[in-house]
Amino acid sequence: MSEYPSFQSGTSRFDQNTFFGRFRHFLDVIDPRTLFVTEKRLQESFELLERFKRGTLPPGVTDAQLWQAQKIKQAIIHPDTGEKILMPFRMSGFIPFGTPVVVGLLLPNQTLVSTVFWQWLNQSHNACVNYSNRNASKPAPVSKFVQGYLGAVTSAVSIAVGLNVLIQKANRFNPTTRLLVQRFIPFPAVASANVCNVVLMRRTELSEGISVLDDNGNVVGTSKVAARHALLETALTRVVLPMPILVLPPMIMAVLEKLPLLQKHRRLVLPVHSLVCLAAFSLALPLAISLFPQMSQIGVDQLEPEIAMATDCKLVTYNKGL
Repeated sequence: MSEYPSFQSGTSRFDQNTFFGRFRHFLDVIDPRTLFVTEKRLQESFELLERFKRGTLPPGVTDAQLWQAQKIKQAIIHPDTGEKILMPFRMSGFIPFGTPVVVGLLLPNQTLVSTVFWQWLNQSHNACVNYSNRNASKPAPVSKFVQGYLGAVTSAVSIAVGLNVLIQKANRFNPTTRLLVQRFIPFPAVASANVCNVVLMRRTELSEGISVLDDNGNVVGTSKVAARHALLETALTRVVLPMPILVLPPMIMAVLEKLPLLQKHRRLVLPVHSLVCLAAFSLALPLAISLFPQMSQIGVDQLEPEIAMATDCKLVTYNKGL
């Protein structure tokens, strides 16, 4: 019997075929503690995993140590390029770096300038996260990233400003109702823009295709059909993701701001608002990205004929990105 009965290199310790298994896996992926891993610890994790592959592990190494090493590697290193992802654009950095932006998006009494600023900042961050965590099995020029970024930001700002203008002109709303509606504007604006962002930032995958793998992890071809599936799944997560973040905090704050404590101490509103946003973000992110496994499978009969001819497998695997 193996010394390491549960560990398998390149996989997850949780069942990726169930939502709960993926949820627990992505809790590992977004664990912000991995942001503080030193270069030395990262190299030690690499070495440990390499020695496992070679069968030369020293005595006393446990399953838990191997899984921890893999967690560190998966949180920091892109699975296709093998390069480090910049800290603010890792999934483990999405909550700590994204929460201040969410707070800004949900601030009441937004002006046109502040609406444009926060939408620009949010979609700039999203664009970099989408690009950094894309399927990178095929190279894409930086010029396409720039074009996608400009398109994503333009769509986000246009949608948000357009909705704000409509509300400002809705004279039938009393001031209280208008303020409440304005607080909910960021959700349709961000959800719509997120879809545009994903498609524009990763549209090269649609034209070039992505690599699909057989049961042994060997590339059997490049598929545009798999790329469409990957982008659809990612886009759906980007619609679900802002739902709790941008809908729950306005509802909760509408209740909390009526409490005597916050009525008396208005300076506490922003800190409380920030904590509510942080809690909503921490719940929403793992729930959204757990909808689909990162390494998804698709039937060979759904793909291009040349791929069906290149393998005997009934299912192939592709990295949908995050």
